[in-house]
Amino acid sequence: MALIGRLVAIMFGFLAACLVAGMIVVGAVLFPEFSDLASGPIDPGALNIVLGFGFIFISGFALLPAMIVVAITEAFYVRGALTYGVGGALVGLACYLGLVPFDPATLSFDGIVRRHLEIMTGAGIVGGLVYWMIAGRNAGAWREPPRPMTPPPPLPSHSPPQHSPPS
Repeated sequence: MALIGRLVAIMFGFLAACLVAGMIVVGAVLFPEFSDLASGPIDPGALNIVLGFGFIFISGFALLPAMIVVAITEAFYVRGALTYGVGGALVGLACYLGLVPFDPATLSFDGIVRRHLEIMTGAGIVGGLVYWMIAGRNAGAWREPPRPMTPPPPLPSHSPPQHSPPS
């Protein structure tokens, strides 16, 4: 039963981390639009649609690398916030490099844009920390045995004796 609860916490933590990372990516990519006062205010409906697509984009690309990080931290009871920040950075890096063309002849990535790499890595760090706040602080806790129940305190000496039912 504890494993099912843990899986629900992991899923909720992953979705929350993807939502925050998607918001960061969309906000950073749209920042030049936000800073241009001549274009006027941004339509909230359009912004909600863009945030939804950012969430779908991040959650789709980050699922496999994030599940690898989650499996490692659950297996080894890793509960440190720094570990989840570094793991999130690696997930963001993997998501970005998954989109950049790789040249097998030169064994290098072609067309890396440094700003986009920094945005994805930063979003991964924040996403990893959000995941840690929701689910990572208790990594591996589902495998710990339940604490033994403490016996009740002894009865005072002036209490009436307890009778067992007749058999």
